[in-house]
Amino acid sequence: MSTDGQPHILAIGGGSFVRDDRGGIAPSPLLRYACDLTGQDRPRLCFLTTAMGDSAEIIARFYAAFATLDAEVSHLALFPMPNVADMREHLLSQDLIYVSGGSVANLMALWQVHGLGEIMREAWHEGVVLSGQSAGALCWHMGGNTDSFGPELRAFTGGLGLLPYSCGVHYDSEPQRRPLLQRLVGEGALPGGYAADEDTALHYVGTEFVQAVTFTDGKGAYRIDADGPGRVKETPIDPRLLTRE
Repeated sequence: MSTDGQPHILAIGGGSFVRDDRGGIAPSPLLRYACDLTGQDRPRLCFLTTAMGDSAEIIARFYAAFATLDAEVSHLALFPMPNVADMREHLLSQDLIYVSGGSVANLMALWQVHGLGEIMREAWHEGVVLSGQSAGALCWHMGGNTDSFGPELRAFTGGLGLLPYSCGVHYDSEPQRRPLLQRLVGEGALPGGYAADEDTALHYVGTEFVQAVTFTDGKGAYRIDADGPGRVKETPIDPRLLTRE
C-alpha cells in the first residue's frame, strides 16, 4: 500500500513494457513509477491479465517481465476459476495492482460476476496503488472508447467510475481514438476527462489529476472538455519526463 495513505491510480495510455535485449519484455519507466508510488522497497505486486483471457503463455510472459523488478509478484486469474481462495484478502494485501490491456468490456463483465469491482474500490480506498494499460486504464474511469466490440471503435461507458472522467488511451497511435473521444465528450455521451499518448500515463491522487508522466520526448497528455453543444476543447498537458534508468 502507498506509504502516504492516499489512493493513487496510474492510468497508462500505452508503454507499460519495453523490449529487452533478449526479445522479451521488461517493465518500462511507467511501471517503475507505479512501484515508486507504493513507497515500498520491495512492493507486493499483483497483476491481472483477464482482459487478455488469462492464458498461461501471457501469465508466464508477465512473470518473466516483472522478475526484473525488486518486487514480490503474484497474479489473479479468473479462468477457468479464480486461482486464489480469497480474492479480497489477496488483493487487499497488495501494494500495487496492475491490470493488463485487452477487452475492457469482457474484463468488466467478469469483474461484475466475481464481485471484483467492489473489491477494487475497497483496495483503492485502503491505499493499494491501482494501475493498468489501455483496458487496465479505462476500467478505473467512467469510460472511453474501445475495440472490444470489433475493429471499429465504439463508446464504452461501463467503467468502475472510481475516477469521474472519460479516459483516452493510445491517443496518438490509433487514428480513430482522438476524433471519437472528442465526439463522445462533445455530444455528452461521456464526461470530460483525460487522454494519454503512447509511453505516457495519467497520475491521480484520490479523484484529482495531479500530473502526466512519460519516458519519451514529444509525447503528450490532454484534458478533454465539452465546450458548448456538440463542441469540445482539448487542452495539452506537458508530461514530466521520467528517466529510462
